[in-house]
Amino acid sequence: MFTARELGEAADFVHEYVAPTPTIRWPLIERATGLSIYVKHENHTRLGAFKLRGGLTFCRSLSRSMQVVNGIISATRGNHGQSLAFAASVFGLRATIIVPHGNSREKNAAMRALGADVIEQGDDFQDAADFARQQAVEDDLIMVPPFHPELVRGVASYAMELFGDVDNLDRVYVPVGMGSGICSLITARDALGLKTEIIGVVAKGADALQQSFLRGEIHETATAKTFADGVACRKPDPASFEIIKKGAADIIAVSDDDIMQAMRLYFSATHNVAEGAGAAALAGVIADRARAIGRKNAVILSGANIDRDMYAEILLGSNRNEPEI
Repeated sequence: MFTARELGEAADFVHEYVAPTPTIRWPLIERATGLSIYVKHENHTRLGAFKLRGGLTFCRSLSRSMQVVNGIISATRGNHGQSLAFAASVFGLRATIIVPHGNSREKNAAMRALGADVIEQGDDFQDAADFARQQAVEDDLIMVPPFHPELVRGVASYAMELFGDVDNLDRVYVPVGMGSGICSLITARDALGLKTEIIGVVAKGADALQQSFLRGEIHETATAKTFADGVACRKPDPASFEIIKKGAADIIAVSDDDIMQAMRLYFSATHNVAEGAGAAALAGVIADRARAIGRKNAVILSGANIDRDMYAEILLGSNRNEPEI
């Protein structure tokens, strides 16, 4: 989608607002898993998630266009909305964010604190997205899709950081919702001429992307049942799916129990908070151990935004099969 020079320019801009995040090899994680794992800490951005990067480049592109922009609108389960709310404030834009009923209270509060108008509508992300598109027409707002080249361009700054920090990575495991995170890795890898395999990770209760990947065409599921809201999608985005289909080595699915186990491991081994989607990549490399052992692996810890009561409940849970640290 972009050349290394274009990605580098976008990264320079993003870094005016987002400091590069660290890539850390944690001994206790490696002891518990028996794997070589580099953790890319996107939970360390000022909004606690990688999405911040893409919102900045998207809103910059709007500011450079000749359009008269009354404001932007989008649907989200949280981190995408926080990104747009922050970026809109930087460029003096009005932001309206549509979330499904029952969305994270703390993510909703964060978006409102950043200046966005937050409206609850529908039962899941797809319902919220349909409503956002209708409102965009009625209120003459720019609809920000969950996947767009400018979102990828900004998010790819984390991929450029990762590939600059660690040479000769064999595999990168990344959680997948609507695709900006994984497509940014594929784009950066290809622009840099690397051979690293990119493995997408979804939840078993929201496996539309895995089913689509195996079939070679988009498949929509009736539900997306997972507590990991960042990967709770019923239908892949067509544009991102084309990139994933061509550029990903595999898409694997993990259970909610696997994700919770990874969240507990992150806290016990590193004292980092990981939301459900944020821990999905670590759950993925553990589940894929047979192929990951003996390889140089990286995982994307993509977010830390989880409601306190839910996180406390997960930390107090346990699984007799969890590795000791």
